[in-house]
Amino acid sequence: MSTDTAPRLAGHAEAVAAAEAFAALVRPGAADRDRAGAVPRTELAAFDRSGLPGITVPTADGGAGLGPGTLAEVIRIIAAADPALGQIPQGHFLAIDILRRIGTPTQRDRILPAVTGGGRISPVLAERGGTHALDLKTRLVPDDTHWRLDGVKYYCTGAITARWLAASALNPDGQLVLALIERDSPGVSIDEDWPAMGQRATVSGTTTLDGVRVDSQMVVPYWKVFEEPQLLGARTQLVHAAIEAGIAEGALADAAEFVRTRSRPFFEAYRTNQAPTATDDPYIRFRFGQLATRTRAAVQLLRWAAGELDELGLLPAGPDTAAHGSIAVAQAKAFASEVAVEVASALFALTGTSGTDRRHGLDRHWRNARTHSVHDPVDWKYHHIGAWELGGVRPPNHGQI
Repeated sequence: MSTDTAPRLAGHAEAVAAAEAFAALVRPGAADRDRAGAVPRTELAAFDRSGLPGITVPTADGGAGLGPGTLAEVIRIIAAADPALGQIPQGHFLAIDILRRIGTPTQRDRILPAVTGGGRISPVLAERGGTHALDLKTRLVPDDTHWRLDGVKYYCTGAITARWLAASALNPDGQLVLALIERDSPGVSIDEDWPAMGQRATVSGTTTLDGVRVDSQMVVPYWKVFEEPQLLGARTQLVHAAIEAGIAEGALADAAEFVRTRSRPFFEAYRTNQAPTATDDPYIRFRFGQLATRTRAAVQLLRWAAGELDELGLLPAGPDTAAHGSIAVAQAKAFASEVAVEVASALFALTGTSGTDRRHGLDRHWRNARTHSVHDPVDWKYHHIGAWELGGVRPPNHGQI
């Protein structure tokens, strides 16, 4: 949880440069962090000092005021180096959008200066059990002049090192709210119980909220977001798409480096003088060409979707406008998810048996891609895309489309 003063990045080019510098810093240790599965505190402190947490904070609130196009590039660059570090701030940018959209002046004044100073926000939203993913058991109840928060959350990416938490709960009227609390508030405990096979360094474990005192001014009526057309879901899904595109790029780059420096050509190609080295093997070249093309397509689809959201802004003009933005991002997310898994799996056919040696850490790409790609079902995205294309049927107005 950083308290250092962070720079204010002036524009898109500065934000991208900061992301590239951070990626260069963390890339060499990605495989070791995956093996350790520990909280990457040093790396996250560097991220917090970089100025990147404030890139979407409005200029009036002290931030850079940059849009989805910049955010997608930043996350993609970081995810190509280490997708766990690309995913950790994902919820942070969602929280900023929520505060921009429906936050009160008090909430913005209390939290956004901390963000531009180098602090992150972590939404703690998901729960285990229940009949479906939105069947929440966490409750916000009156407690004298304040509120009290009780519940157990899981998949709490970034919570351990955040400055603020945004905890979803149901209020006494059964409405969805976000309670904004400081990470070190009494009654908050966060465990490192994250046994997933991939994205291990996200350490997205359990947050327990036991009688946490909540300032009455720090409750956000989250349900109001979904009473009208919204693009918050599309904007956060765009970050997930950027993570997937980054995973594909990182996997492809590592596979290429392995083939150039370690792989031997298949003996048939060598004996017929077709391939004195593995990089000369015609079938390796063919497969790399396919994977590189699909990876570049995923990146360009991501950029197109981000550009659509840049044009639409945070508040869509109507339901069709919101649907257009959501469908654009759904296309980018679905395709990038498939490409990331494909590239991360196919790299082993290219690197050969030696590529499966655990000391090289190439398996982390598939584990990361497969773990992250099931965040929400790709099939539902294609379903909604098809319904929109065939009959102009708008997708549902929720946070995962």
